[in-house]
Amino acid sequence: MEITIRRILIAEAPVLSKMAKQTFYDTFTGTCTEEDMQAFLEQYYNLEQIKKELSNQDDYCFFAEINGEPVGYIRFMEDSSNFSEVNKWKSLELKRLYVLKEYHGKGIAQKLMEFFIAFAQQYHYELVWLGVWEYNFRAQKFYAKYGFVNSGHTHDFPIGNTPQMDIYLWRFLE
Repeated sequence: MEITIRRILIAEAPVLSKMAKQTFYDTFTGTCTEEDMQAFLEQYYNLEQIKKELSNQDDYCFFAEINGEPVGYIRFMEDSSNFSEVNKWKSLELKRLYVLKEYHGKGIAQKLMEFFIAFAQQYHYELVWLGVWEYNFRAQKFYAKYGFVNSGHTHDFPIGNTPQMDIYLWRFLE
Protein backbone atom coordinates (compact mmCIF):
# COMPACT_ATOMS: atom_id res chain seq x y z
CA MET A 1 0.00 0.00 0.00
CA GLU A 2 1.61 3.24 -1.15
CA ILE A 3 0.73 6.41 0.75
CA THR A 4 1.25 9.64 -1.17
CA ILE A 5 1.05 13.18 0.17
CA ARG A 6 0.08 16.19 -1.91
CA ARG A 7 -1.10 19.74 -1.37
CA ILE A 8 -4.88 20.14 -1.39
CA LEU A 9 -6.34 22.25 -4.20
CA ILE A 10 -8.99 24.91 -3.54
CA ALA A 11 -11.34 22.98 -5.83
CA GLU A 12 -11.12 20.09 -3.35
CA ALA A 13 -12.54 22.16 -0.49
CA PRO A 14 -15.79 20.12 -0.43
CA VAL A 15 -13.80 16.89 -0.01
CA LEU A 16 -11.69 18.38 2.78
CA SER A 17 -14.70 19.94 4.51
CA LYS A 18 -16.46 16.57 4.57
CA MET A 19 -13.34 14.73 5.78
CA ALA A 20 -12.58 17.36 8.44
CA LYS A 21 -16.11 17.17 9.85
CA GLN A 22 -16.08 13.36 9.85
CA THR A 23 -12.66 12.90 11.42
CA PHE A 24 -13.23 15.54 14.11
CA TYR A 25 -16.63 14.02 14.90
CA ASP A 26 -15.22 10.50 15.07
CA THR A 27 -12.39 11.66 17.35
CA PHE A 28 -14.38 13.80 19.77
CA THR A 29 -17.96 12.54 19.73
CA GLY A 30 -19.17 11.96 23.27
CA THR A 31 -16.91 14.65 24.74
CA CYS A 32 -19.61 17.32 24.44
CA THR A 33 -23.29 17.58 23.60
CA GLU A 34 -24.37 16.70 20.08
CA GLU A 35 -25.67 20.25 19.67
CA ASP A 36 -22.28 21.71 20.63
CA MET A 37 -20.52 19.28 18.29
CA GLN A 38 -22.66 20.13 15.29
CA ALA A 39 -22.30 23.88 15.89
CA PHE A 40 -18.51 23.50 16.18
CA LEU A 41 -18.28 21.46 12.98
CA GLU A 42 -20.34 24.00 11.08
CA GLN A 43 -18.33 26.94 12.41
CA TYR A 44 -14.84 25.60 11.78
CA TYR A 45 -15.24 23.13 8.92
CA ASN A 46 -17.85 24.76 6.71
CA LEU A 47 -17.07 25.07 3.02
CA GLU A 48 -16.30 28.81 3.10
CA GLN A 49 -13.90 28.45 6.05
CA ILE A 50 -12.09 25.57 4.34
CA LYS A 51 -11.84 27.57 1.09
CA LYS A 52 -10.40 30.50 3.04
CA GLU A 53 -7.73 28.24 4.59
CA LEU A 54 -6.87 26.65 1.24
CA SER A 55 -6.63 30.08 -0.41
CA ASN A 56 -3.88 31.19 1.98
CA GLN A 57 -0.51 30.17 0.51
CA ASP A 58 1.02 30.28 4.01
CA ASP A 59 -1.56 27.81 5.34
CA TYR A 60 -0.33 24.35 4.36
CA CYS A 61 -2.96 21.65 3.84
CA PHE A 62 -2.05 18.24 2.43
CA PHE A 63 -3.97 15.04 1.75
CA ALA A 64 -2.56 11.60 2.45
CA GLU A 65 -3.84 9.36 -0.32
CA ILE A 66 -3.96 5.69 -1.13
CA ASN A 67 -4.49 4.95 -4.82
CA GLY A 68 -5.47 8.59 -5.38
CA GLU A 69 -8.15 8.48 -2.66
CA PRO A 70 -7.84 10.95 0.26
CA VAL A 71 -7.68 9.04 3.56
CA GLY A 72 -6.23 11.66 5.89
CA TYR A 73 -4.97 15.21 6.01
CA ILE A 74 -2.60 17.58 7.75
CA ARG A 75 -2.69 21.34 8.21
CA PHE A 76 0.16 23.49 9.51
CA MET A 77 1.38 27.08 9.41
CA GLU A 78 3.35 29.75 11.21
CA ASP A 79 0.81 31.00 13.74
CA SER A 80 1.59 31.95 17.31
CA SER A 81 -1.62 33.88 17.95
CA ASN A 82 -2.70 31.36 20.61
CA PHE A 83 0.75 30.67 22.08
CA SER A 84 3.00 33.74 22.14
CA GLU A 85 5.68 31.86 24.09
CA VAL A 86 6.86 30.32 20.80
CA ASN A 87 7.72 33.74 19.35
CA LYS A 88 11.22 33.31 20.78
CA TRP A 89 11.96 30.81 17.99
CA LYS A 90 11.19 30.25 14.33
CA SER A 91 8.20 27.99 14.92
CA LEU A 92 5.65 26.02 12.96
CA GLU A 93 2.29 24.97 14.39
CA LEU A 94 0.72 21.63 13.55
CA LYS A 95 -2.93 22.64 13.46
CA ARG A 96 -4.60 19.39 12.37
CA LEU A 97 -3.62 15.81 11.65
CA TYR A 98 -6.52 13.43 11.07
CA VAL A 99 -7.02 10.07 9.38
CA LEU A 100 -10.35 8.45 8.48
CA LYS A 101 -11.07 5.86 11.18
CA GLU A 102 -11.20 2.96 8.72
CA TYR A 103 -7.55 3.71 7.88
CA HIS A 104 -6.24 3.92 11.46
CA GLY A 105 -3.27 1.66 12.09
CA LYS A 106 -2.07 1.69 8.49
CA GLY A 107 0.85 4.11 8.90
CA ILE A 108 -0.92 7.13 7.45
CA ALA A 109 -0.61 9.38 10.52
CA GLN A 110 3.07 8.42 10.74
CA LYS A 111 3.62 9.36 7.10
CA LEU A 112 1.91 12.73 7.64
CA MET A 113 3.96 13.41 10.78
CA GLU A 114 7.21 12.51 9.04
CA PHE A 115 6.24 14.84 6.20
CA PHE A 116 5.57 17.67 8.69
CA ILE A 117 8.89 17.20 10.52
CA ALA A 118 10.82 17.00 7.22
CA PHE A 119 9.13 20.20 6.01
CA ALA A 120 10.04 22.00 9.25
CA GLN A 121 13.65 20.85 9.00
CA GLN A 122 13.92 21.75 5.31
CA TYR A 123 12.81 25.32 6.06
CA HIS A 124 15.00 25.61 9.16
CA TYR A 125 12.33 25.87 11.82
CA GLU A 126 13.68 25.73 15.35
CA LEU A 127 10.47 24.54 16.99
CA VAL A 128 7.35 22.63 16.02
CA TRP A 129 4.35 22.66 18.31
CA LEU A 130 0.69 21.71 18.64
CA GLY A 131 -2.27 21.69 20.98
CA VAL A 132 -3.77 18.36 22.02
CA TRP A 133 -6.84 17.72 24.16
CA GLU A 134 -5.79 16.89 27.71
CA TYR A 135 -7.73 13.59 27.63
CA ASN A 136 -6.67 12.44 24.15
CA PHE A 137 -4.06 10.06 25.48
CA ARG A 138 -3.81 8.14 22.20
CA ALA A 139 -2.76 11.32 20.35
CA GLN A 140 -0.40 12.33 23.16
CA LYS A 141 1.32 8.95 22.96
CA PHE A 142 1.59 9.28 19.17
CA TYR A 143 3.18 12.75 19.42
CA ALA A 144 5.60 11.56 22.11
CA LYS A 145 6.96 9.02 19.61
CA TYR A 146 8.07 11.99 17.51
CA GLY A 147 9.80 13.78 20.35
CA PHE A 148 7.02 16.16 21.40
CA VAL A 149 6.97 16.98 25.11
CA ASN A 150 4.65 18.96 27.34
CA SER A 151 5.61 22.65 27.17
CA GLY A 152 3.97 23.36 30.53
CA HIS A 153 1.42 25.61 28.82
CA THR A 154 -2.28 25.02 28.22
CA HIS A 155 -5.20 26.84 26.64
CA ASP A 156 -8.97 26.60 26.74
CA PHE A 157 -10.49 24.85 23.74
CA PRO A 158 -14.23 24.73 24.36
CA ILE A 159 -16.53 22.90 22.00
CA GLY A 160 -19.60 25.11 22.15
CA ASN A 161 -20.64 25.38 25.77
CA THR A 162 -18.51 22.40 26.79
CA PRO A 163 -15.29 23.57 28.45
CA GLN A 164 -12.20 21.66 27.39
CA MET A 165 -8.48 22.26 27.64
CA ASP A 166 -5.58 21.60 25.28
CA ILE A 167 -2.01 20.97 26.34
CA TYR A 168 0.66 22.57 24.21
CA LEU A 169 3.33 20.09 23.16
CA TRP A 170 6.52 21.13 21.46
CA ARG A 171 9.66 19.74 19.95
CA PHE A 172 12.87 21.61 19.37
CA LEU A 173 14.62 20.77 16.10
CA GLU A 174 18.37 20.58 15.57
